[in-house]
Amino acid sequence: MNWFELVIQQTLNGLTRGSIFALIALGYTMVYGIIELINFAHGDIFMLGLMVSLTLLVDFGIARTLEGWELVTILPAILVGTMVITGAINVAVDRIAYRPLRRAPRLVPLISAIGVSFMIENLTLIWKGPYVLSYPDTVPSIDIIADVLGIDSLVYFTTKDLLVIGITLPLIYGLHLFVTRTYWGKAMRATAQDRETAEAMGIDVERIIIITFFIGGALAGAAGVVQGIYYNIGQWWMGYQAGLRAFTAAVLGGIGNMPGAAFGGFLIGLLSAWSDQLISARWTNAVVFSILILVLVFRPHGLLGERVPEKH
Repeated sequence: MNWFELVIQQTLNGLTRGSIFALIALGYTMVYGIIELINFAHGDIFMLGLMVSLTLLVDFGIARTLEGWELVTILPAILVGTMVITGAINVAVDRIAYRPLRRAPRLVPLISAIGVSFMIENLTLIWKGPYVLSYPDTVPSIDIIADVLGIDSLVYFTTKDLLVIGITLPLIYGLHLFVTRTYWGKAMRATAQDRETAEAMGIDVERIIIITFFIGGALAGAAGVVQGIYYNIGQWWMGYQAGLRAFTAAVLGGIGNMPGAAFGGFLIGLLSAWSDQLISARWTNAVVFSILILVLVFRPHGLLGERVPEKH
């Protein structure tokens, strides 16, 4: 593989990996923007997305590669069903663990979030067991460049890579339209800017928080489905590392800034891919966090974030 093909290959790998981080990071930044809570349980909602979709596939007896009409009917049904379930779970987490602590000191809900994370992980351990789970290879892996386009190249880009990006980008764009074009989206932005004033203007802030947690959980669930389809494995502890990378992406792009979270997710994906290639996969976390520290030293509010006054 020459240098040109290497650049293309690692860029494609980074975009594919970053798509998953972007979906998870959006949930982090949405919740922080509304109630200024770092929801450390969010990575585990992503893990539940994989586990729930795996359960749905097993219950429907789908342990084979889908073809034709099945790809455009069964797969979207599994995706939507998982998003609804993980969105509802995320809302339940807020209602049970976070809502009673709305007016508590900021450290209290943060500790609660860490506790919820451990609870979800251990409940999943009981539910699915401690082993690495095999996710059904539901999507055919066809080399688009060689088999479809007929181009003689060592660059490997499959239908699975295309599916990951094809699911992620419409979801991100749909979220953008929701936030900028709908009443609830505008109410969400108003609540994020000034919760007390928004409430005084007649906005139901608690309902906005519910919507925010539901959308964030749904996006994390979608990321879990994509993870399962692409890598075909899952573990009960996988939410920790993915959540950490996604949180890093949200902070790098600008916590509370949705375009920044998406940008940060793709950037972390590219940094991870190139670190794996040029250095070593063992050093990828060190590289990613070193770059994060450097960015925050010179731009504490993130690459796309704006300096805003602290809310009270």
